[in-house]
Amino acid sequence: MNYKTIPTKDIVEKTMNSLKKNGHLPEFFETKEEVLERIKELIPKGVSVMNGASRTLEDIGFIEYLKGNSHGWNNLHAEILAEKDVAKQNLLRKQSVLSDFYLGSAHAVTENGEILIASNSGSQLPHTVFTSENLIFVVGVQKITPTLLEAFNRLEKHVIPLENTRMQEVAGVDTYPSKIVILNREPEFMGRKSHILFVNEELGF
Repeated sequence: MNYKTIPTKDIVEKTMNSLKKNGHLPEFFETKEEVLERIKELIPKGVSVMNGASRTLEDIGFIEYLKGNSHGWNNLHAEILAEKDVAKQNLLRKQSVLSDFYLGSAHAVTENGEILIASNSGSQLPHTVFTSENLIFVVGVQKITPTLLEAFNRLEKHVIPLENTRMQEVAGVDTYPSKIVILNREPEFMGRKSHILFVNEELGF
């Protein structure tokens, strides 16, 4: 299977409808420029923002915008990186799970509305499953798969080899899907908002 294929609009619409039934808030954008503007609209000034490492967020220009400090947000990631004391940095990283907004991506989203996210350290997973009140996941539509089994195949055969190459280049180490989360639904009683922003482009891995 070609994991870079842009699906038809019918498949995207089916996936979005499934996500709605599962308690998520899906939206569709034609370009990365459009989705970046939507993110700026979704996050009000004065709130705390945390993001995971994401090629997709880099691709849409979000990381560059976040570093520019013109947004008026409390950039928790910048605070963590600015702290040079290892113990204090670890404490800030743990405290960041209480961010008002968390941004990232997914490794696959199924047509049935399941979201697959893998991590080596697991640092972004608390935000995703419980602690952050607002989630924003930016997803290139090429990550849509027909089934959960194919989502795992996409992770194993496509994502991990690419991420492993990236990690070797930047850190000289291998990656591993140590912790894997499947988001089946976002329960209404939790009161959280889970925004899934699809972009009609190939973004990320």
